[in-house]
Amino acid sequence: MITNDIKYIGVNDHKIDLFEGQYVVPNGMSYNSYVILDEKIAVMDTVDVNFTHEWLDNLQSALAGRMPDYLIVQHMEPDHSANIVNFLKAYPATRVVASAKAFAMMKNFFGTDFSDNRIVVGEGDTLSLGKHTLTFVTAPMVHWPEVIVTYDSYDKVLFSADGFGKFGALDVEEDWACEARRYYIGIVGKYGAQVQNLLKKAAGLDIEIICPLHGPVLKENLGYYLGLYNTWSSYQPEEEGIVIAYTSVYGNTKKAVMQLADKLKANGCPKVVVNDLARCDMAEAVEDAFRYSKLVLATTTYNADIFPFMREFIHHLTERNYSNRTVALIENGSWAPLAAKVMRGMLEGCKNLTFTDTTVKILSALNEQSSTQLNTLADELCRDYLAQQDATANKNDLTALFKIGYGLYVITSNDGKKDNGLIVNTVTQVTNTPNRIAVTINKDTYSHHVIKQTGKMNINCLTVDAPFKVFEVFGFQSGRNVNKFADCEPLRSDNGLVFLPRYINSFMSLEVEQYVDLDTHGMFICSVCEARVLSDRETMTYSYYHANVKPRPKTEGKRGYVCKICGYVYEGETLPEDFVCPLCKHGAADFEPIQ
Repeated sequence: MITNDIKYIGVNDHKIDLFEGQYVVPNGMSYNSYVILDEKIAVMDTVDVNFTHEWLDNLQSALAGRMPDYLIVQHMEPDHSANIVNFLKAYPATRVVASAKAFAMMKNFFGTDFSDNRIVVGEGDTLSLGKHTLTFVTAPMVHWPEVIVTYDSYDKVLFSADGFGKFGALDVEEDWACEARRYYIGIVGKYGAQVQNLLKKAAGLDIEIICPLHGPVLKENLGYYLGLYNTWSSYQPEEEGIVIAYTSVYGNTKKAVMQLADKLKANGCPKVVVNDLARCDMAEAVEDAFRYSKLVLATTTYNADIFPFMREFIHHLTERNYSNRTVALIENGSWAPLAAKVMRGMLEGCKNLTFTDTTVKILSALNEQSSTQLNTLADELCRDYLAQQDATANKNDLTALFKIGYGLYVITSNDGKKDNGLIVNTVTQVTNTPNRIAVTINKDTYSHHVIKQTGKMNINCLTVDAPFKVFEVFGFQSGRNVNKFADCEPLRSDNGLVFLPRYINSFMSLEVEQYVDLDTHGMFICSVCEARVLSDRETMTYSYYHANVKPRPKTEGKRGYVCKICGYVYEGETLPEDFVCPLCKHGAADFEPIQ
C-alpha cells in the first residue's frame, strides 16, 4: 500500500541477468505498477511479458471485484508496456491513456493504436478519478520520446516513469544511490538537459511521494534524491576523488598505475578508485568516472591506436556527455607512443574538461624520467587536496591575491552557532604593505551583521566551473533562516571558519581592521591572516556568470519585469517601488522591463 487509495501491484524479477542486454543486475529488477482506487480506477503501466499472470493476479486482488476505467501508459519500453494487450483482453472496457507518440509506438509493437478506445494526453492535461485529479507532464527523451509522468494532487504523488529508478528487486536490501547512479548514468545519462527540464517542472509541484517504474517508492528525504538527480543531470561531480581507469598488456602500465594510486593517497586524495577496464564491470567504471571529480586514463598504444577496452570506455563517457572534470593521461609504447594523442582527441568534444599540464610517457617500463613525471602528476592532481590539509598547506601563499578581480566570491562567517555564506562581487586589494583587502557587503544581509560582530571572514574565490546551485545556496536565501552548509562537510582554516571544498581556486582568511559606513552597504577593510591557492582554474567573473551560468529567464509571452540577478519574472504593468525579489531578495532597482 502506497496511500489509502494507491496500491502497489508490481513484480520482482530474479531470473534476469542482464538488464537491456548489457547491465549486470545481481539482485534482479523490479517492474513497478500501481493502481489508484477512486470513483474511477486508474492502472499505472503494466510489467514485463514474463510476469503476465503474476501481475494480473496482483491487479485482480487490488481491485477486489471492481473494474478499472483507465490504463495509463507512461512509457513504452517492453518491460513496462508488454502486457497492454493482455490487460485489455481481461478488461476490454478500459480506456488507454497515453501520449500521441506512445500510441504510434503501440501500432509498431502490437499492430494497433487502440483508436476506438484511447485518450491522447499532452502537457498539462488532466484526468479526474473523483477526489484524485491526475495531471500529465511530458518528459520527452527521459529517456524515450513518448514518456509522460503523472502527478496526483490529492495524495501528492509523482508517478515518475523511469525517473528515480534503480537496478535491483524490491525484496533485496541494498544502498539506493549506488544502483540508482549506475542505472541513471547508463540508461538516462545522455539526456541530462531533458532531465533538467523535467526537474524544473517538478519543482512547481508539491511532491510527498515518488513512484518510479523500477526500484523502491520514495517517501522520505526527497530532497536527497532530487539533489542527486540535479547533480547527475547537470554533469557535475558528486564527490571529490580520483578515478584511474587503465588497461595493461604485460603489467608495466598496471605497475605505474598502482604507484600513482599510492602517491595520490599519500597526498591526501579523499578517494582513489582503480579500475582495470579489461576485467571490471564497464558500467561500474563509467559510474565511477561520473561520480568523482578527476579521472586518470592510462593505456598502451595498440595497433597505432589505443587498447580496445580503453576505446570502449571513452566512447561510453563521450556518449553520455562527460564534462566538468579534470583529466590526466598516461601512455605506454615501446617505439611510437600515440595513446595520449588518441585519448585526448576522443575527448575533444567534451565540455569543460581541464587536462593536467603533466602527461606521463612510459617507454615499455617505468624509468627515472617517467617515474619523475608520475610524481609530478600526483602533486598536480592533489594540489587542492594538499592545500586543504593543515599539515601540507602553504598558508602564506600570497599569490592568492592575484585571484582577486571583478569576480564572484563566497564570503563565509560564523555566528557562534552555525556557519554562513554569502555571494559578493565587491572584493578589492587596497594595499600590499601590509596586504589589506576591502570587502563591501549589503547591510541587509545576515553576513554583514555577523561579520560586524565577529570581525573575521573568509573569502572563497569561485571558479568558472561553479554551477548555478552554488549561487542558489549562497545568494538566494538568508543564513539567519537556513543552514547553508547542511548538505556538505565543510573544511576549516586556522581561524575556525569554513572554506569551500570545491569550486574555488583559493581562499583568504581576513581580520577586520576598519569599518566604513556606506549607507546601504558597509566596507570592511581587513588584513590577511591566511592565504591558500588550491588550483589554477580561472576565477569566475561577474560577466562570465551572466553569460554562462545564470539560467535564461523564461519571459516569452510575458509582460512585466525580470530580476537581473536571478531571473525571477514579475508579471504586471507596474513594479512596486518597495518590491523585493522572493528568490534573491534584491529590490526593485535590480529589475528591468521585459523587452
